[in-house]
Amino acid sequence: MLQPKHFPVADNARSGVLDVLRGFALLGICIANAGYFSMYIFQKPEHIAAFSTAAIDRWLKYFNTALIDGKFYSLFSLLFGIGFAIIFFQKNEGSTKGLLFFYRRIFFLAIFGLAHSFLLWDGDILFFYAITGAVLPLFRKCSNKTLIISSIILLASPLLFDLAKVLTDGKWNISHPFAMAGIYYDNKAGITEDNIPTWVIAHKNYKGILLWNRSGFWWGWQHRMDTNRLPKVLAMFILGLCVGRAKLYERIEQNKTLLKKISIWCLVTGFCSGLGYTYFDDDNISLPAPGGLWDTLFYCLNVAPLSVGYASTAILWYHRSPSKFSWLQPIGRMALTNYIAQSVFGIILYYGIGFGLGGNKGLAFFIPVAILIFLVQVLYSHYWMRYFNYGPLEWLWRQLSYGKRLPIKKHI
Repeated sequence: MLQPKHFPVADNARSGVLDVLRGFALLGICIANAGYFSMYIFQKPEHIAAFSTAAIDRWLKYFNTALIDGKFYSLFSLLFGIGFAIIFFQKNEGSTKGLLFFYRRIFFLAIFGLAHSFLLWDGDILFFYAITGAVLPLFRKCSNKTLIISSIILLASPLLFDLAKVLTDGKWNISHPFAMAGIYYDNKAGITEDNIPTWVIAHKNYKGILLWNRSGFWWGWQHRMDTNRLPKVLAMFILGLCVGRAKLYERIEQNKTLLKKISIWCLVTGFCSGLGYTYFDDDNISLPAPGGLWDTLFYCLNVAPLSVGYASTAILWYHRSPSKFSWLQPIGRMALTNYIAQSVFGIILYYGIGFGLGGNKGLAFFIPVAILIFLVQVLYSHYWMRYFNYGPLEWLWRQLSYGKRLPIKKHI
């Protein structure tokens, strides 16, 4: 193996607040993804209305839309950008070796993502992160002002893309080829509009998961392209690059006033626009109808500001009392392992190969279950990190990235 001059971050050099933020993001992601694993989002309205928890589910859906949906993946994207900044501006000062190291990391992240997508869960985000993150080095020499402006432009760009859909009555849509691939593999697997709510529950073997994921991989990309996910995620990567280079998460005392302003303005903007986003998300008007642009506008005003507001508030709270949030650090240090482990929990609980609980459970069931899964992950992460230097998948990813064997067990 090659022996590059890169070394993992030592425990005493890690940023505790970043691990806390990763742990916090995993909680939100676990809740957000529960609707997919439980097959709730695939159920027909009349079936959902028949749930015994339908009344409370409706209010929980509003809560989820306004405060959770999209916010924690955006926070994860922000943290990805910060991680990139650490590689370039703290380890390698933007050197060519740093660039090669970054692409080595990205390449193996893509491999993890593809394996996750096809072997476990089609809703994987890692492969998409790897593809989108590949362009991030183009911004590494930009000034912080340019990075912020670029991020804002990218966050607002879906308004232009969706306006094009309105003006062309839906004829302009770059997601069409992915939809065609999804339809092709649906037909091969026998997945139809009628059986999609229960297909993966009815198929009680691993082959069923593989067929579902093969089709779902393309539908996932169709959804990302149709909802302009690429500029949104890239915008958060770039913003994280700016935050990481400025080391706002380390220089908290010096930047306390700025962080407070960011926290207040972003939370107020995100909460208020969340009401609009929830209202228009529930009005049954979608693109290419002109009224669908309201969804795009309020998503833009709700998701990114609220995720930044969450991050800045968490940083300030951590600075005030680090010990109160230290319980989130082990799960944050094992973010990759725990993200993929959440898929394993979801499959066991909701798919036909497991307990088959999906298809008949609403938010009043799967949100508390998601929180319970997260707490279980907190417990085993604490236990694991007592004896090991890295999570199992983090260890594998680091070895592949650094091109050398790394000790996983701690010397106790």
